[in-house]
Amino acid sequence: MALSPEQQLALIERGCEEIIQREELLARLATGRPLRVKAGFDPTAPDLHLGHTVLINKLRVFQQLGHQVLFLIGDFTGRIGDPTGKNATRPPLTEAQVQDNARSYAEQVFKILDPARTEVVFNSSWMSGRSAADLIALAAQYPVARMLERDDFAKRFASGQSIAIHEFLYPLLQGYDSVALQADVELGGTDQKFNLLMGRTLQRQAGQDSQVIITLPLLEGLDGVQKMSKSLGNYVGIGEPPGVIYEKILSMPDSLVWRYYELLSFESAEQIGQRQQQAQQVGHPQEAKKDLAYELVARFHGEKAAQAAPQSAGNRLQPGAMPEDMPEVVLVCPGQDLPLSAVLNQARLVRNAAAAQDVIGRGAVYVDGQVVAAGWRMAVGTSHVIQAGKKAIARVVLKN
Repeated sequence: MALSPEQQLALIERGCEEIIQREELLARLATGRPLRVKAGFDPTAPDLHLGHTVLINKLRVFQQLGHQVLFLIGDFTGRIGDPTGKNATRPPLTEAQVQDNARSYAEQVFKILDPARTEVVFNSSWMSGRSAADLIALAAQYPVARMLERDDFAKRFASGQSIAIHEFLYPLLQGYDSVALQADVELGGTDQKFNLLMGRTLQRQAGQDSQVIITLPLLEGLDGVQKMSKSLGNYVGIGEPPGVIYEKILSMPDSLVWRYYELLSFESAEQIGQRQQQAQQVGHPQEAKKDLAYELVARFHGEKAAQAAPQSAGNRLQPGAMPEDMPEVVLVCPGQDLPLSAVLNQARLVRNAAAAQDVIGRGAVYVDGQVVAAGWRMAVGTSHVIQAGKKAIARVVLKN
């Protein structure tokens, strides 16, 4: 059964930061025609990571609702370099770099998108033939004063840092892409809002209906602080081996789990809510991490790879695994049981007390193969196989 415009909008809105204008989108959904939904990617690196897929996942939602996705590879604008968020002029890519990266992008996106409802387009197809006169006419449509209102340009101008003239062309060219494609909707990260609004302006000046803008949040990397970036090393690449993806997801801070579910999982909001309740009951979200890791590996590498991921090369040691050369540690504690954090510290399974609290809080401590909570205590006269995280394991004996 076809969904109403309001039901479609409810699915589209999940995880979005802003819709400009929401009423316009609802009106276009009500027409019943497939919308042309654009998202642009500069081929500045050959690999996509989970941060990129936040936007691609939203494109998938549009496809499931019957709309057409325009996956734009900015092979022409990539030679300029997007100045968004940059405090210095960005060096342009060579044509060979752009083409190599573009091919890699096109291969990877179909791990998520439906090829039948995806049109991969390159903005060189309409920009390369433009004359110098055409570019001058385009530049004449937007004042420098308005360009300098853009946050990153304003900061660089105020601090006396260089801004090259060609950088002013980037948002104009991105906006012109929307004119060339007659886009109904354009998606982008929150840092792209200025460029997305440029598309609305240029479409209006060209006599087209202005596109609806949807901004999506920037996904934090595994450090839980800065946005996901390959250069910062806090990323999960969708082309990485299954075991590596699995291990990285399990190692992320608990504070990121529900954020990642909202922006990356294909589960419904109701399913995610149930997971949160279960995690609250046991005191940690470790099972939720495992299930998310499984879902992501299956999406990018298939179900068989997801089933094998916990035992694959990306993980050094699995919960409950018993290595043949496991060390034995004898602890002495006269007359009383030891709390879990003290056991981990004294057995040298963690670096310090803070690390003990972290691994316990993540639900990553296993006693005889079973997860234990912070309240577990080791009784005098007992022996247990205790594992902290993926790499530290020992048979611990507690004596008087």
